[in-house]
Amino acid sequence: MARKPTRSRSAAPRRLLLTGIACAGILVLAAGALLGYALHETGRGALSSFIGGKFSLVDQNGKPFTEANLAGKWELVFFGYTHCPDVCPTTLNELSLAFDKLPAADRSRIGVVFISVDPERDTPAVLKEYVSSFSAPVTALTGTPEEVAQAAKDYRVYYAKHALKGGGYDMDHSALIYVMDPNGRFTTSFTPDESGDEMAVQLEKLVS
Repeated sequence: MARKPTRSRSAAPRRLLLTGIACAGILVLAAGALLGYALHETGRGALSSFIGGKFSLVDQNGKPFTEANLAGKWELVFFGYTHCPDVCPTTLNELSLAFDKLPAADRSRIGVVFISVDPERDTPAVLKEYVSSFSAPVTALTGTPEEVAQAAKDYRVYYAKHALKGGGYDMDHSALIYVMDPNGRFTTSFTPDESGDEMAVQLEKLVS
């Protein structure tokens, strides 16, 4: 009589491990989505005190730039890198379109700060050439890996190097635009999905 096949003792634990890994991944994605939604919807709520902080970087002209330079204007703070293939140039282009829609008086009260998460390649000279392609008044910042990490930590920004099969690397990173008021306090956020027209409407309400 043929014997019934028996299951490997390691099969069940392996399935449990894979299930656990999958669940953990879903939780991480859900947490990221919830954070983005919370930042966007909370406004001047409880999260305001957790976004932003002290940092020390240099701008595209090689001049020191700290959190103190944010005071006095509404600043749109965005983290990215010049080799970004899609999200970064698209976002900066939409911000430029938003500026084009704003009255001149409002444009003078708003700035854009682009902080590189790729200090290895994004020198001040590289950043200067990159942001010159956009009509918005972009101040581009970089620094040592440690200085960039501190700024990212202040803004609760995730980023990580992603190796490419053919060599080289890309950078995975958060893509929210943080709206800081003239006192350097987080007010709200925009997502890369929002158009220049949509951002212009919200910005005009904020600065008026």
